[in-house]
Amino acid sequence: MSSPTTDTRGGSAPGDLEPEDYPRKVLFVAGAGRSGTSTLSGLMQLMGLHVPQPEVVPDESNPKGFGEPAWVVEHHDRLLKDAGVQVSDARPDAWFETGRVSTREPERIRTAEWLDGHFAVNHELVVKDPRLSWFLGLWRVAAIRDGAVPVFATMLRPPSEVVGSKQKYYANRLGSAHLAASWLNMLLHTERATRESVADGGRVFVRYGDLLDDWVKVVMQLGEQLELQHVLHAKSEQIRDGHRFVDPGLRRVTQSLADLQLPPKLHDLTEQTWDELNKLAEPGGDTAEAHATLDQLREAYVDLYAEAEAISRSSVVAAEQRVKRELKGGRAAAPAVVEEPRDLADRLPHGLRAAIPPGVRRRVRKVLGRER
Repeated sequence: MSSPTTDTRGGSAPGDLEPEDYPRKVLFVAGAGRSGTSTLSGLMQLMGLHVPQPEVVPDESNPKGFGEPAWVVEHHDRLLKDAGVQVSDARPDAWFETGRVSTREPERIRTAEWLDGHFAVNHELVVKDPRLSWFLGLWRVAAIRDGAVPVFATMLRPPSEVVGSKQKYYANRLGSAHLAASWLNMLLHTERATRESVADGGRVFVRYGDLLDDWVKVVMQLGEQLELQHVLHAKSEQIRDGHRFVDPGLRRVTQSLADLQLPPKLHDLTEQTWDELNKLAEPGGDTAEAHATLDQLREAYVDLYAEAEAISRSSVVAAEQRVKRELKGGRAAAPAVVEEPRDLADRLPHGLRAAIPPGVRRRVRKVLGRER
């Protein structure tokens, strides 16, 4: 058995162990944007965990800071562009695209090397970015390669508030239905992607409301469950800093699910998913029974999205025609889709092609008489 001062793969450290001898550990803060991830990351930083520098600078939407390493944001932006996936992508198939990118060995090496360099500053790191969930597998591999234990905290905030906050601060023009669907896609797949950590106590779910109401209780429970030594040995001045940091008024957007006026099926699925995810935040709630229910909800969302794809072909074809007119300098497109040149899809910008759901692309190709 390794001695406490040489074991860097996890486990509790004795009270007299110096921070430089703490086991290597990375806390990955996941969840949808505008769900409180910045608040949790900022608290972890105040407790002594290290947010790799430089950080994303604060702005009006997050005046107290994001708690995000700038390199991580740029890294994820590049990978998402390569995968043809948006930050708030509602497509279930988007997970296959980001998973494909995450398995590339050069990306795994680059990610592990960056992470390893920051353990020289602190053996307990916190990595947070709204794009993080798309690449959880990539980061898990990187942490393990660096001799660190990856642990996960997923923030839970009512989907109606997440949607409202995005509409307020991000000027999102895609509508409530799209944002609710992207929340479902993100949370259901994040839960599944972190599930293998349950056996060793490597994940927690944190309600944003609980964090604002009593952050000390929530953070200390998190520290105990994930064995984060800086949290367990936090000093009184750090607690005072935390009280100054957390403002109960941070919940600046409050609305109900009914206010979003979602399509009935989407409303019901969103409501059921929120109820089930809340169970995971309860003591002893991360159970096989809860997992089975969430699996059913994830399958129901995939079916709902496929149904929406099946009836949206006209919208996709219309979008293709608009792009074609723009590429031709504004000249009107021929009215009959089947009479269009068969190289139309190849002439579309990659970003637009990627934004069209794969199932719809296949059906459009069939209409156009294409085989690929």
